[in-house]
Amino acid sequence: MAFKNLAPIPYKEGFSTEANSVLIDVRTAAEFEEGHIPGAINIDIQSPDFREKVEGLDKTKNYYINCRSGGRSSMACNYFSQNGFEGNLYNLDGGMLAWSASNLEVEE
Repeated sequence: MAFKNLAPIPYKEGFSTEANSVLIDVRTAAEFEEGHIPGAINIDIQSPDFREKVEGLDKTKNYYINCRSGGRSSMACNYFSQNGFEGNLYNLDGGMLAWSASNLEVEE
């Protein structure tokens, strides 16, 4: 597997302490607006310009990717790993559902 699944607490610790990390939410814009992790960038995996937006990212950074429950972010992690991203890839295990259940901060 080219990425690592992390539970909410280690996921938060990772992107909070790594200077080279980028937090990406791959849900739809409507889902993102309902509540997201502070600092997250919204790149909808289902949008037609997903590939184009991903190609514009720095391939040397570490990416922390999340969605609602972990499925779409797993697909995004696979896409990143198959397209030359050299940094570490992390998937939020259980997605925003697990994040919220852990009482971690959500921004609207």
